[in-house]
Parts: sequence; structure tokens; C-alpha cells
Amino acid sequence: MTATQGPATSHDAQDDDITLELRRRQLFGMTGALLATGLVGGLWPGAAQAEIGSLPNTEQGAQRGGSLDATVHPEPPTLAFFINTSTPGRTVVSKIFDGLLDYGPDLKPRPQLAESVEVSPDGLTVRIKLRKNVLWHDGKPFTSADVKFSAENVWKQYAPFARRVFQHLSKVEAPDSHSIVLTLAKPTPVVLNALDVVAAPILPKHLYEGTDIPNNPYNNKPVGTGPFVFKEWSRGSHIALERFDKYWVPGLPYLDKLTFKIIPDVAGRATALETGAIQYGERNPVTFADADRLAKLPQLTLDTAGYNGFATVLWLLPNLRDPILGNLKVRQAIAHAVNKDLLVKTVWGGYARPATGPVASQVSSFYTKDTQQYPFDTQKAQALLDEAGYPKKADGWRFKLNHDFIPFGDDYRRTGEFVRQALRAVGIDVTLRALDLATWSKNVFADYNYQLASSWGVNWSDPQLGVEPLYWSKSESKGTPWTNASGYASAEADRVIEAAQTEPDPAKRVALYHELQKIVQRDLSQINLFEFRWFGIWARNLRNVTDSFNHSQSNFARVWLDAKR
Repeated sequence: MTATQGPATSHDAQDDDITLELRRRQLFGMTGALLATGLVGGLWPGAAQAEIGSLPNTEQGAQRGGSLDATVHPEPPTLAFFINTSTPGRTVVSKIFDGLLDYGPDLKPRPQLAESVEVSPDGLTVRIKLRKNVLWHDGKPFTSADVKFSAENVWKQYAPFARRVFQHLSKVEAPDSHSIVLTLAKPTPVVLNALDVVAAPILPKHLYEGTDIPNNPYNNKPVGTGPFVFKEWSRGSHIALERFDKYWVPGLPYLDKLTFKIIPDVAGRATALETGAIQYGERNPVTFADADRLAKLPQLTLDTAGYNGFATVLWLLPNLRDPILGNLKVRQAIAHAVNKDLLVKTVWGGYARPATGPVASQVSSFYTKDTQQYPFDTQKAQALLDEAGYPKKADGWRFKLNHDFIPFGDDYRRTGEFVRQALRAVGIDVTLRALDLATWSKNVFADYNYQLASSWGVNWSDPQLGVEPLYWSKSESKGTPWTNASGYASAEADRVIEAAQTEPDPAKRVALYHELQKIVQRDLSQINLFEFRWFGIWARNLRNVTDSFNHSQSNFARVWLDAKR
């Protein structure tokens, strides 16, 4: 199969000469992911929030210049995105680094550092032609040596996505300075979904070779190939980027400066947007009440577009090593005790919907609702706790439990409070713990020093990318955030996961992921609460910010300020 890829938007005019050809002679893998993903994002029926919508994405009339002040929340713990893939980190580094591919709002691949990608009929060879005349920000040329070094030393050892996706990578060859050949011991259908800047990171060989990569000094003063150059990170204040005037696309980026301001207080972010101190905030930057208020201001717009590849689920994460939470009846009781419908209405203002399992309904090709459900039923919850051997004591409590919520803002704290009240109602004395992001990450993902945590994860376009790491026993990796931290290890789940990793038939692959959803929803190693409906708020004259599969990963090369608006 030969396919010409590219967004049916502003890219067409300028990218005619850089058409990406994905030659595939056999319909395997990619169809189960990119082409058949069915991700549509958009609005959910019944959503009643104010929504003006952005101006259309276009580069017609675009002019160079201007500075954009944005907010990123919370402050990234690190810019070493090849180890810690946190969303705040992605938001920043995706402007500094380009990937081999990017993905458009339709989830189709778009060329960045790779001009073409060809997968052999048997799925065992991936040939990549790299773009010429690309420079690192320090002036050194980008070549196949950088990709070979990254594949052999970063993907296989550190990168959370690539380490799994390229587990069968047996050889990396660089036949010339702009060609790469990857040889796989087994077919890997998802590979074309995982060549973006974070999933398959490309680091400069000349700055990383022979160094202690996780502690390389350039991790937090990165040198990339992207449209913006890192200038400064003043912790607690801002991260400053400036235009790279030797970017591989002549004339881009449009913006001269891009500054991410650290504004921990949600009210402060609302004020900054209202006063123009910042002009861009995404991933629910303000409270839902403020969102509706700000959306009515003429200088701002609220939009839910730009998240088609960012299907996310918030979950409770029980530590199965804990003697209480290791009991399935206790986990079932917790699931029954939380009123998810009320949670999404009262805490999330309708910008969410109850989850039925680990795969969000937005990932329609892989989603199934035919999984075990735990409807709100406090009597059932209490009966399960009794059966589990935890009857109420004289003081009215059954046991004590710590709940460490993800410190991503006020919404997550209030979700923690909601869960706390729900569990107290059935006799579980919950202590809600507010930790800083570094401590929370270390406790949950490195030390496993927690009982119940809450967090969220992105499905991406394929469950192998975003769901597998939470349930596959072999993805457990102490110190790597958002991998299997609960201690869940199921031979049944592993069998299904590993079969899906190399299954070339898209329909069989979907069936395997349906089976996986049923298994893990039964086992409740995570208690899935709700799916997000993300929104962003930005200046109304800011163009092209939704031209992405994921707001937090757009490189902003084509974002511009419309002086006429």
C-alpha cells in the first residue's frame, strides 16, 4: 500500500515537496492503529458548557513575529522527556525537539525528521529516509548517526514507549548519512504510531555519546532540532524559548519567542488569561466556572479541539502489595462506593464522563463497554468489606487508608476529597495526602510507598501505547513514571498483551484488546473512574493551535498571532 500523508489544512501548500510516503505492501498493523482507530474526539452529546471555538486553522496571511506567553501546569519535574514522559514536560520539549513523525488531528502521520517510512511486507524491516539540511540548535548537522545512537542507546534502555515498542529491535543500520534501516525480530504493528518526538526520542549523539545519559547536563538545557531554542529555565517562574532561525522549514516558526510561565494557583492562571499576562493555556488551565466566564470575553476563546489523540482516563491506583488493597473484595468495594456520575457532574463540571474500563470510548476501534461494571451501591460496598474481613469496629471505622492524589491542580485535589468522602461513608478512614510532584512520583513509581494513589493516563491512538504499560507485568520499571506501579502481574493478561504486540491481523488485534479490557476490569488493579473532556483557553487571535493530535505535543512551528483580530 502506498499512502500520501499530510493534513488537509495549512500544511498542504508548503509541504508538497516533503510528502511522506508510507509504503506498505501488506495491510498489517497500521490499520489496527492509525487507520482504523476511529478516534474522533470532539464533543460529547449533552455537553452544555460555553464553547466559542477557535478561528480556523490557516497560514493564509500569517506573518512572522510576536511573543507568546503561555502557562504550563504543573511545572515539569524535568525536561528529560526520554525518561519522564509527563505531559507538562511534553508541552515544553515538543517545541525544542522534532520527532521522526508528527500526527495530525486526523491521527495520520506527518513528516518531521523522517521524509519517508517504509515497512516491509513481513513487518520485519523499517526503512526511514531522513530529512536533509536539518541542524541541531548548536549548529551541528542532524544525521542518521543521531538516530542510530538514539535507537541503540535511548530507545532500548530508557524511553518508556520505545523500550516496549522496539523490544524486538535486533539491528540498526545507517547505510548513509540520511538513511536508517531497523530490523525487527518480530513484526510490530504499532511501530508507525510510535515515531513521534516523545515515543521515539532523537538525541544529539555528539552531546550524549559516552556520557551518563540519565544525568547528562543537557537534559535540562536541551539542544534539539525543533522550531524553538531553549534559552532559560527559572524554576518556579518560567521556561523561555526563542525562535530557531535555521529551522528546517524556511520561514518557520512564525513566533519569535515562546515563554511558559509557571502559575501554580488556578485563580492566578484565570487572572493571567483575563488580563492578557498569558495568551495560552491548555489541558483545563482554569476552573470550570472560570472557563465559562472567560469564554464569554471577546479577546479569549475556549475550545475542546486538538485532543483527538489524547484520550485519557482518570483512575485510582491501589497498591496490590498492601495487605488490605491486595484483597479483590476491598477493591470491588471501593469501586462500588464511588458515585462516578456525581463525581463528573460536581467536581468536573460535566467535562468528563464515567469510564467503563481502561480504554476510553474515544478510542472507538478498540473500546468495548462489555466489561464488568461496579455501579454505585454503598450497601454492596459494605457487604464486600464485611466479606473481605473488615467489619466496622467500635469507632465506626473498618481500616485506615492513605490516598495520594496526583498534584496536577485543584481539580485533582477535589477529586481526592470526593473519593475520601465516598470511602468514609462505607467505613474507610481515608487520609488525603497532598505531595509535590517530585515526591508523589518517587513514592508511587519508584519506591511504591503508597496505598491508594490517583492519577490519569493517556490511551494514545492504540492500547499498546497507553494501556499496556499499566497492566503488563514486564512493563514494571521502578522509577519510570506511568508504568505498572500497582504490582499487578497476571499471566492471563500478559498472554493477551504479548499476543497483541505482534498480531498482524487488525481484527484479531482488536479482539485481543477487548479480551484484555475484560480481564483487567475484572481484576481491578486500577479502578477506572472517568474519561476526560479537555479544553483550552487562548487569545482569540492565536491561530493554528488546534492543528495537532495533541495540544501538549504540538511543536508550534505554524502557530501565529493574527494582528487583524
